[in-house]
Amino acid sequence: MKNLFDISALRDYLAFLRGWVEQDVLVWANLIQLLAIIALFIVARLLAPKVRRLLEDKIKKRALERFSESILKNVATLATPVTWLVFQWIGYMVAEHAGYPSNLLRITVSLLSAWIVIRLTTGLVRDPAWAKLIAVVAWSIAALSIVGLLDDTIVFLDSIALTIGGLRVSALLVIKAVLSLGVLLWASLIASRIFERRITQSGRMTPTLKVLTVKLFKIVLVSIAVVVALSTVGIDLTAFAVLGGAIGVGIGFGLQKIVSNLISGVIILLDRSIKPGDVIGVGETFGWINSLGARYASVITRDGTEWLIPNEDLVTQQVVNWSYSNEAVRLKIPIGISYDADPRKAIALCFEAAAEEERILKDPKTNVLLKGFGDSSVDIEMRIWIRDPQNGVSNLKSAVLLRVWDKFQEHDIEIPFPQRDLHLKAPANIGVLHEKAG
Repeated sequence: MKNLFDISALRDYLAFLRGWVEQDVLVWANLIQLLAIIALFIVARLLAPKVRRLLEDKIKKRALERFSESILKNVATLATPVTWLVFQWIGYMVAEHAGYPSNLLRITVSLLSAWIVIRLTTGLVRDPAWAKLIAVVAWSIAALSIVGLLDDTIVFLDSIALTIGGLRVSALLVIKAVLSLGVLLWASLIASRIFERRITQSGRMTPTLKVLTVKLFKIVLVSIAVVVALSTVGIDLTAFAVLGGAIGVGIGFGLQKIVSNLISGVIILLDRSIKPGDVIGVGETFGWINSLGARYASVITRDGTEWLIPNEDLVTQQVVNWSYSNEAVRLKIPIGISYDADPRKAIALCFEAAAEEERILKDPKTNVLLKGFGDSSVDIEMRIWIRDPQNGVSNLKSAVLLRVWDKFQEHDIEIPFPQRDLHLKAPANIGVLHEKAG
């Protein structure tokens, strides 16, 4: 590994900065211009609130297009720099016309113009983090170019480097790679969101196929963005062969579960065993699938709890999908009646209770069967069909049982409870023989 800093290049850059400060900054003409810039800034700061109110009133009074309204709102938020730029431009024109030194005034006008244009442009970006990052980077490059330090800064950053094998990594290379990767990732995410919106609106594709297509498209775009970013800065991708092998070993030993969940997620999407909106049961968890992720599936239960179930469990464990091939689901409700009651009458009342419940389907028909003679009751079983298990199963069973209870009470049909008869036998007489000692 070579030295990280090139001492000679650093010395030359510092000497250039020193000469630039002595010749272009620490002179009387520039000091006078600096005072003028500060005075104009104070005036602009005092007048900025009035300018902001004027723009806001214009937005409220006039029905503008959405694009024009967005630009005016951004200009209103930049009332201070915009007002300062106007006064600064007037001051520069006056100094230029009178023949006074105006280099610092010209630089200030250029910096303000660049800042305002960049802020207005990045104001159209929805993500605040991306907007701030783009604004800082763009204005830094513009500022260095305006003051004439861009080329020297590039040379200085390129001098800060280290060499690993045959790969030379400099600070300039890292900055280029990060900027290229950021821009390409941002563009790929925007493209994937547009594609996802179009796919979601398509009525010809199943929900599972939509999720799989969107995820594969996003993975492809991100992969292309990374490869293109590394290629644009001149990095030979073969240099990462050793790193790729190390990552493969790490996956084999430490990331088995993660890779297994990723592969299981792809399998689930391909075989369409479950999809968003399905009602499933996994172990003690019952609910409907809210979303399918790369590593887990989000299942929301009836009590509002959101369970994140690993995809591997959905592939390797037994999963009850209540709406896999058919949305119609049959429920079994056991009911017990007394031996003194008429079972035919009880069965008829059960049919009436099922007919009054709106969620129970008419086709397939409800069926009520006599299942057997228990220890304490005659066992009856209601078999009903529903098509909306996502709206709850237990609540429907409760509603049906309450209707059955009311009807049994009206017709004097007793619902027994377990009971036992205990028979006590009278004790037998036991004779005792006493023997006297000789």
